[in-house]
Amino acid sequence: MDKLLTARLHAVRVRPYLAAALFALHVVEDHSVPTMAVDAHWRCYVSPGFVARMSVEELAGVWVHEVSHLLRDHHARGERYARENEEYGPGEGLRRNIAADFEINDDIYGDGLPRPAGAVLPSLLRLDSGLLMEEYLRRSSMSGIVAQRLWLDCGSGAHGQRRPWELGPDGAHGLTRQQRDAVRFRVAEGIKGRPGDAPDGWRRWADEAFQTPQPWRQLLGAAVRAAAGAPGVGENHSYRRPSRRSASVPGVVLPSLRRTPPRVCVVIDTSGSVSDAELGSALLEVAAIARAVGGRRDLVSVVSCDAAAGVAVPLCRAESMELIGGGGTDLRSGFDRALRARPDVIVALTDGQTPWPSAQPPCRTVVGLFPRVGRRVNERDPDYVPDGPPDWARVVTIG
Repeated sequence: MDKLLTARLHAVRVRPYLAAALFALHVVEDHSVPTMAVDAHWRCYVSPGFVARMSVEELAGVWVHEVSHLLRDHHARGERYARENEEYGPGEGLRRNIAADFEINDDIYGDGLPRPAGAVLPSLLRLDSGLLMEEYLRRSSMSGIVAQRLWLDCGSGAHGQRRPWELGPDGAHGLTRQQRDAVRFRVAEGIKGRPGDAPDGWRRWADEAFQTPQPWRQLLGAAVRAAAGAPGVGENHSYRRPSRRSASVPGVVLPSLRRTPPRVCVVIDTSGSVSDAELGSALLEVAAIARAVGGRRDLVSVVSCDAAAGVAVPLCRAESMELIGGGGTDLRSGFDRALRARPDVIVALTDGQTPWPSAQPPCRTVVGLFPRVGRRVNERDPDYVPDGPPDWARVVTIG
């Protein structure tokens, strides 16, 4: 036990942002555990023989490895993957364990933590590093290494299948769901407070740990509908259907107040910084926008824009629409072209690496923003960072 706790202190010294999680684990000695393992309730099961064979530095790496399974919620993610894909076979737990190890082993070692012998890496199957457990499971059957790693078992905290040595939800010294979330929150706050101390994988985890991914398709459709149905947009008097108030004024026909379907112009960023996949996604969003305004495709037009804007093309079939561009980016010309059609709503689908109009357009504006992380936006000026979308636009991040 002294050697094990010394290794934990070493792990805290070299990975201080994980201290709250490392000290939250309760150690359970068990000779039936192959090495070290964790369950979903933050108990760490340890084999005394395994501790005797390892050095303090290697044990510190195993500490970090096991707590990484819990912080990244591999238990719940493994159960969800098995349920969605109906994979409950005897070897599926080991597959999920290996995929979870691929996710965390690519960047937790080094800088004071030597990689233990037998640690699996994505390169063993010629897979890219930096992916998630679910992506590794979808990309490979892992048949080449499963038979060689039958001893590998990090517990239900890594793959979601309860093991014989685990105490279960009613056992002693387990953490409640609220306590587990509190530990994750403290770790995430520590990483975000000193981001230079953590690898890229941990920084991404900290950014997303308590931010539920938003259903951006629903958000974009709701933003378009809200903009198109706002008070004052499309309201007009019409004699096609007399007002019900005409009955109170004999001999006089009063017009009724009708709402004209809104006209929507979609400005698509076709510059070289937007990928083909994003352009394909933009066309799908154009079709969704047409549905959001009642299916009236004749009221939806599209402007392709890189450094210069093309002609506003009426929407027939979004799937067969040709997008022209590939140069620089200046959506100001796209907005100018769109305003010539006098739309009620302008929807701009862009990566945001563009100058924006200096004045607010006389209609409502929705910006669908393709996210950009860590990409240099101007090779001639590496310190250049584009301005964000203006305050007068409703912004929805796509993807």
